[in-house]
Amino acid sequence: MQLCGTQVGQGERLFLIAGPCVVESEALCLQVAEELRRLADRLELTIVFKASYDKANRTSGQSFRGPGADEGLRVLEKVRSETGLPVLTDVHSPEQVRAAAQVVDVLQTPAFLARQTDLIEAAAVSGKPVNFKKAQFMAPADTKPMIEKARAAARRAGVPDAFMLCERGTSFGYNNLVVDMRSLVLMRDAGCPVVFDATHSVQLPGGMGDKSGGQREFVHPLARAAVAVGVDGLFMECHPNPEQALSDGPNAVPLAELGGIVEDLLSIPSRRTS
Repeated sequence: MQLCGTQVGQGERLFLIAGPCVVESEALCLQVAEELRRLADRLELTIVFKASYDKANRTSGQSFRGPGADEGLRVLEKVRSETGLPVLTDVHSPEQVRAAAQVVDVLQTPAFLARQTDLIEAAAVSGKPVNFKKAQFMAPADTKPMIEKARAAARRAGVPDAFMLCERGTSFGYNNLVVDMRSLVLMRDAGCPVVFDATHSVQLPGGMGDKSGGQREFVHPLARAAVAVGVDGLFMECHPNPEQALSDGPNAVPLAELGGIVEDLLSIPSRRTS
């Protein structure tokens, strides 16, 4: 499929979706995006900047959700215009799809909403590429009907099929997620590019009581395994100072370390090119 002017999928070069979990401020988003722009140019790599303007699935009602649609989309538009990077954000309802699709280049549906038909269909007919996240409660094979649902809506609307599936770990309870690398192969049965979310896969949901924890030390090794298996794209949240991040800091990659990790990943022989 075409992703922001680049052909992606089996046999094509790896791409990266990266950025802070949430829009904390215009200054922070621009700082991260400018570094990602330099990395994209240096490695000749397609990078999509991501940040959520509203994190609706917070552990606690007191957790920071983001600046909201108006301010968040304004910041994302500025990131895109000043850096030239394509931008991605989450959408939680059909109404959010319509507003976000006027600004961003790629839409993403959250894992917890993977069975919400109205949301999936609205995203599918937006005319934008969509990264559909596999729910923590779904088996890999369960993603195929989700993509078929999206494709049927796209056909009815006469819009292109530009859908990706994203693995972000499976929950067995007890504040932990497990990644079965077989899922990255099994999800290919849906016939679309597969993305591995290396940072949310090391999240410890609710592991800190009123917020989620994380084990960022495992981001790099899990990403290496996913690339070796043959994943098409990687999703990695990053932050200049993860300890101060307003959302998902424990599993975010420090921005200063991201370049070295990505360089290493690009050097790994992959099933995609065999």
